[in-house]
Amino acid sequence: MSAHTYVAIMAGGVGSRFWPASREAKPKQFLDIMGDGRSLLRLTFERFLRVTTADKIFVVTNGRYRAQVLEQLPELDGGQILCEPSRNNTAPCVAYTAFKLHGLDPDANIVIAPSDALILNEGLFADNVNKALDFTAANDALVTLGIAPDRPHTGYGYIQFADALGRDGVYPVRRFAEKPDLVTAQSFLSSGDYLWNAGIFVWRAKTVLSAYERYAPEIYALLSHGLPCYNTPEEQAFIDEFYPQTPSISVDYAIMEHADNIFTIPAQFGWSDLGAWGALYQESPKDGAGNVVAGGPILLEDVHNSYVRGPEGKLLVIGGIDDLMVIDEGDVLVVYPRSREQEIKALRERAEKEFGEKYV
Repeated sequence: MSAHTYVAIMAGGVGSRFWPASREAKPKQFLDIMGDGRSLLRLTFERFLRVTTADKIFVVTNGRYRAQVLEQLPELDGGQILCEPSRNNTAPCVAYTAFKLHGLDPDANIVIAPSDALILNEGLFADNVNKALDFTAANDALVTLGIAPDRPHTGYGYIQFADALGRDGVYPVRRFAEKPDLVTAQSFLSSGDYLWNAGIFVWRAKTVLSAYERYAPEIYALLSHGLPCYNTPEEQAFIDEFYPQTPSISVDYAIMEHADNIFTIPAQFGWSDLGAWGALYQESPKDGAGNVVAGGPILLEDVHNSYVRGPEGKLLVIGGIDDLMVIDEGDVLVVYPRSREQEIKALRERAEKEFGEKYV
């Protein structure tokens, strides 16, 4: 492990497509979604202990979740939690992290990763991350891990790479592609030079800050005012004032689609972004009828290909259904077709509008 390796885990989202389990007060990254007693944030933290030490793992989150981060990750001290006062997408989040870590260590080599992904082969994942870190330590490069697709998925963005120009498994990126329709996704899969965009990035702090100065000057100018404040008691006051002024934009749009030093490492370590209930259903073990059951006790009769989740200690008796989601969170019950899972976010917004914030 290099002394210059740092990890920043992004954990500020609300996980609206995992409603009603994911709530404003406790979003999905703090939940035991996989049923093994650990939250997604805890799983992510433990995964990165294969890459660096606990004192070099930072968490970027909304300020209201600071106490939950400290509760779930007692290995961290308060200085390792970056508190955003507003949700401005990933570009300001990454810039804030880069400024702070560059202030701690001018040679900081940083892994940026979401808190809510599922990764099955953690050893292979660590190998790929370390390969990326070695590459960025030696080159002024922005590296993203790409997942070799095994099906034409329409819910992920894609990365096209120059497969003839690779060096030791690291390839230049030709372009980023938005979430495609099915026909386009099938063509991506057939071409063999497209990867799923996992949103896991590796770069030196000074390299990505140079990219911000060139391609996202508004974000750079706002947050560079804080150079005397980072890693001091004045940091949070500065962030509370200036961070909400940054534009709400993703790091993909702000930096990655413009820079000319983008590389990718094709990988296959059993990845899912767990963006919605359907992804969790796909990745979970199923009974003989194709059902995934969580919580309980739950009694099923003539139930097939469904996801059923209930609160501990509450008996659910369900029969005669196929291809449904049944999610009982005590104060909210959702019964909905699995094939229409992408509507959950809009349903959450409608529930908030019609019945109030207590249900979201």
